[in-house]
Amino acid sequence: MSKKITIIGSGLGGLSTALRFASIGCKVDIIEKNSTAGGRLNQLKVDDFTFDTGPSFMSMTYELDELFKSTNITNPLKLIELEPLYTVFFENNSKPYRIFKNLFKLQEEFPEEKDLPKKLERFLLRAGSFFHDTEQPVIKSNFDSLFNYILQMAKVPKRHLPYLFKTMWQEVDKNFTDEKVKIVLSLVAFFLGSTPFQTPAIYSLLNYTEMKYNGYWAVEGGMYQVVIELVKILESMGVKFHYNTEIVEYENNGGNLRFIDQNGNKWDSDIFIVNSEAPWFRGKVMNRGKYSERKLDKYHWTLAPFTIYLGVKGKVDNLDYHNYFLGSNFKGYADKIFTSSIIPQKPYYYVNVLSKYVKNAAPDNHENIFILCPVPDLRYKSNWNDRDEIANNIIEDLSGRVGFNLKSNTVVREIFTPIEWQDKFNLYKGSGLGLAHDIMQVGALRPKNKDEEFDNLYYVGASTTPGTGLPMVVISSKLVFDRIIKEGKI
Repeated sequence: MSKKITIIGSGLGGLSTALRFASIGCKVDIIEKNSTAGGRLNQLKVDDFTFDTGPSFMSMTYELDELFKSTNITNPLKLIELEPLYTVFFENNSKPYRIFKNLFKLQEEFPEEKDLPKKLERFLLRAGSFFHDTEQPVIKSNFDSLFNYILQMAKVPKRHLPYLFKTMWQEVDKNFTDEKVKIVLSLVAFFLGSTPFQTPAIYSLLNYTEMKYNGYWAVEGGMYQVVIELVKILESMGVKFHYNTEIVEYENNGGNLRFIDQNGNKWDSDIFIVNSEAPWFRGKVMNRGKYSERKLDKYHWTLAPFTIYLGVKGKVDNLDYHNYFLGSNFKGYADKIFTSSIIPQKPYYYVNVLSKYVKNAAPDNHENIFILCPVPDLRYKSNWNDRDEIANNIIEDLSGRVGFNLKSNTVVREIFTPIEWQDKFNLYKGSGLGLAHDIMQVGALRPKNKDEEFDNLYYVGASTTPGTGLPMVVISSKLVFDRIIKEGKI
């Protein structure tokens, strides 16, 4: 008789886990709070415009290849490699900087940084060495205890130790002289939901994965196509989706775990796997004192997203698919933005234009524009009544910098503040990417993917092992799958 696996949440981590278990004959059910699958990897449709809600590109795409190959399924996704990787607009600079994987093209963008290809090769070589020395023993390993984690870390070559005691900014500052080059290379810290002045230098490995090892990729049809294809495959394998169903409490019936949804329905299963924020779920649903609101507030959480979805008439020629808009006070801005209750008049932000790659994402002669501005989470700024003022400031700034009047050409406009992100996807205080990657919040120091009390309860996703980001949650699905198989539960 096949085991019954119940997955709570249908983000990429939950869908990947479901695929792994369904492929070996398990009966899989997925419980989803919302009316569609995907979690924050979702889709927003307004009139004739279609937006990717959150992630707009990915790296380390070989992790998707591993997922499909390990389950004997042909990868149905068509990926588009981005080159340039992205474009950076600095304040008071008329010329945008295109960031190429081709280091000689990159040198042409930054002529002030002499011998940039040589310096970058050396910088990336070191980052790549660290990545490959830690990928298997640290990133792709389960840890049963802190002692086990320390033993694994001890296997990492000692030459990498300095990385642990420096920030990303210190690392780029040591290797490069031009301020703009330093800023560009440290932007990957924002992908982790933090700043380069807080993020450990070890995450320079992301520079290596973006510029040398894999690059950045869009998905033909938009990022939500990943979810569409996975759901299609899972349904063909007999996986059942239960939408508009939210788990709100649990029962302990003589050691037997049972979950209860918002309608009072009770859910039994041989194994439960939670694809919600692991620390939030432990606190909110499991009522664990270790994860009370007071204690969770002391964790280092990633940025909260303030997102704007614009449908505009006309083509915005000066925007590429993937763009960053920065001001003139990088360190001062980074130091304040995550903990201030006041949003600067000229915030930094990211812009994605899906219609550059997906024709039916917007009507003819229109663009769909996704804007993400990192802002303080709800611990620091709980009132977002100024949402329209903030959005107007961003839109006005963007209009001036690309030479296109967005306001007068806007057809569709939607705004998600950290409140919407919290409420829609159960993200703690609106934190967009879950727990940050401080040295004290990585490896065995992250909330474990095995529950402390119930032997048949596990966790998958961004705030458990190994960390945040689309490829990391695919790895997370493999880690929890391997743990359950190793424990002989299947």
